[in-house]
Amino acid sequence: MDDELYLSVGDQTITGWTDIRVTRGIERCVSDFDIGLTEEQVEQDEVTEVVVQPGDECLIDLGADLVLTGYVDTYVPSISPGAHGVRITGRSKCEDLVDCSAVWPNGQISGTSALDVATKLAAHYGISVSCDVTDLVAIPQFNVFIGETPFEIIERVSRFSQLLVYDQPDGSLCLARAQSGDSGARATGGIVQGANVQSASVLYSAVERFSKYTCFAQSVLSFTDAGIGANMIATVSDPNVSRVRERYIVAEAVQGFLDLAKRRAIWEMNRRAGRAAVVSVKVDSWRDSGGVLWTPNTLVFVDIPKLKISKKTWLIGEVTYMRNAEEGTTAELIIMDPTAYYPEPIALQPLFVDSSTIGGQN
Repeated sequence: MDDELYLSVGDQTITGWTDIRVTRGIERCVSDFDIGLTEEQVEQDEVTEVVVQPGDECLIDLGADLVLTGYVDTYVPSISPGAHGVRITGRSKCEDLVDCSAVWPNGQISGTSALDVATKLAAHYGISVSCDVTDLVAIPQFNVFIGETPFEIIERVSRFSQLLVYDQPDGSLCLARAQSGDSGARATGGIVQGANVQSASVLYSAVERFSKYTCFAQSVLSFTDAGIGANMIATVSDPNVSRVRERYIVAEAVQGFLDLAKRRAIWEMNRRAGRAAVVSVKVDSWRDSGGVLWTPNTLVFVDIPKLKISKKTWLIGEVTYMRNAEEGTTAELIIMDPTAYYPEPIALQPLFVDSSTIGGQN
């Protein structure tokens, strides 16, 4: 199988790398690359000079598979005794959503969905948006602040809809939920000690775990004499934390969001439990045993008994495709329990109590 990296810029297709790195992930927007190569290419016995400018549109292919559509960010030629090379870095087309300002006609968004908001904001920069989730919640009215980036707004409304935000190989933006259960997309063959694992480590941590999570309506005890109700509105316990370790959370809203507060407390516990074991593994190929590139938001079987990870089906959160003279072709994967990737429940427009209206006062 052809697993060369091809960088296409204009009518050039550049190979002759010295080292490469391409990284994609479901908790990063955008995908990016960093390539070192010789400045001259030999094609059909002819030497041609690499001509690349910052801002050029580009494509990155690994073999026959497109992995990134975007732009060249930097071009760094260098010389030393006996060597003349360049480094090229770049990012996905979605970099414009991260770097630039959001353009929204009247500064307010209402009566819509996360997909609609993302589509409108991204369209201004020529980027399409996809979402395979059909039960999107309605977006209440909220204000767009001058200077916010499209990504900041999209990420906020997507969290409200429990969606992850990341880019696709064709440069488009994807709104999706973390794969889980039997119906999620799966890598073939998995990550197995003694088969395809070159090196691996697991970060086990109890630092961010607590025995009890309590969600409060507000950070001060006010209005309790006006009949609004107790300040404490949700509690959840983690039975796997043996000693007393309590965590207080202040909700974004006072009224009308009791369900959100409960979900927020459960999310805090599940996410922290999921991130108590972070698997970092280097495998000997860019592809799984079925010949498919390792891909973020894909479930994968993990069996590394020496690290006390046995027969788990967890989620690939990030993939880095690498090649260099020392280690050859490798892929570095970050893998965690799917619950580690669930977005934080939020209220887009917190509702606060106006004390002047309590008890019929104006």
